[in-house]
Amino acid sequence: MKPADRHAFFQRLRELNPTPRTELEYRTPFELLVAVLLSAQATDVGVNKATRRLFPVANTPAALLALGEEGLKAHINTLGLYNAKAAHLMATCRILLEQHGGEVPRDRAALEALPGVGRKTANVVLNTAFGEPTIAVDTHIFRVSNRTGLAPGKTVDAVERKLLKAVPAEFRQHAHHWLILHGRYTCKARKPLCGACPVRDLCRFKEKTAATA
Repeated sequence: MKPADRHAFFQRLRELNPTPRTELEYRTPFELLVAVLLSAQATDVGVNKATRRLFPVANTPAALLALGEEGLKAHINTLGLYNAKAAHLMATCRILLEQHGGEVPRDRAALEALPGVGRKTANVVLNTAFGEPTIAVDTHIFRVSNRTGLAPGKTVDAVERKLLKAVPAEFRQHAHHWLILHGRYTCKARKPLCGACPVRDLCRFKEKTAATA
């Protein structure tokens, strides 16, 4: 995709949604970290249902540790991989209390050192909680980047590197959420709604559909 097309691509998404937000429900950086850790192989809707039960009871590292691993499992057992997620969250809470004063660090290396936190999760926290212009490449962003020709790549890391170069600086702060929402609701995996797509003419996808819903 040409630079002028990339600029138009994000300009149109911004016009439709000037201040996009994650669909995960949170109030603090720690709540966001917990929600993102719980979101692996789960929907945002499912995570929100679980955290609506969990956060009123425990929404700090100390409170989560006091709840205990079994107590945590009881609040998140509707989610896939909840046993592993509970173990990771308990270990993460201990590290946050012992090494970071109970606060979520605003540092990539420190975030990625937390159990269960990889580059994608770190990028989400840095972008959403702390306003860093990072781009976390999930399945939606990977699909949209390749399908449209915006930033094609064979791996998640390759797509992230290309996006950081391809996305104009003025759009980089919100690019992550624009692309996720576009992939979730318009550029769907099985049946993209090309007929309702605001960037249809800029997209390089050869098998465009007429679908609008």
